[in-house]
Amino acid sequence: MLDTMQAPKVAQAAGGRTGKPVVVIVGADKGGVGKTTVTRTLLDYFASKNISARAFDAEHPRGTLKRFHPNATEVIDITEVADQMKMLDTLHSTDVKISVVDIRAGLLSSTLQALTDVGFFDMVSAGDLKFGLLHVVGPSVASLDEISEVLPLAEDKNYFVVKNFVNDTSFFEWHPDVYKSYFSLLKNAVEVNIPKLNEMAYEQVELAGVPFSTFVADRNAQGLPGNHSLVLRGYVRTWLNQITAEYDRVGLIDRL
Repeated sequence: MLDTMQAPKVAQAAGGRTGKPVVVIVGADKGGVGKTTVTRTLLDYFASKNISARAFDAEHPRGTLKRFHPNATEVIDITEVADQMKMLDTLHSTDVKISVVDIRAGLLSSTLQALTDVGFFDMVSAGDLKFGLLHVVGPSVASLDEISEVLPLAEDKNYFVVKNFVNDTSFFEWHPDVYKSYFSLLKNAVEVNIPKLNEMAYEQVELAGVPFSTFVADRNAQGLPGNHSLVLRGYVRTWLNQITAEYDRVGLIDRL
């Protein structure tokens, strides 16, 4: 992970240099692809770079993300105008410039359309806001079809196609020729690969209900010593370092 001497310089790259709010959406229309896991890695990544971020959990009313990041997360119903206002009307008034939105399965396309309807993307085009979309896809051709559905709403934006291997997904259904035919449509899309995490390590983080970085630091949800396994913490640490390297590779912060 980035050392502390570099962190302040990098922190300015994500909104700090211009003071413009940044909205990062993580979503998929298909369920079970691990989008909340990806959102959690994003929040840990920003924290490792000394960048403050707030989060909106659209898994209403349960709030899966909020269980792991309670202090930074607000649960919203993204289909309700009042909750859309909670998220968008506060972009310029909050001191936290990065807002990460974990979209509930099945609502990605409709959320992007709603943002289009309220003029959000006009503000992005005008340079008033910055935007990034992490579209988490599964191994099936149906997920590739989902890309073609989302593309008209995400074209010419910071569009990241995320292949999440955390559940040992092999993407075996993606025939190379079919894969290339879909990705040829995505002129500016960036592919991000989330590696697999050891199953027992992943399960223990779930049971602990803490951010991945907190588990690595051997702390519980109250900040007290967590008594987590040294071995499992090692697996999570290595995995987080790999993800940090991947987000660095695609220039995530620089793009935002």
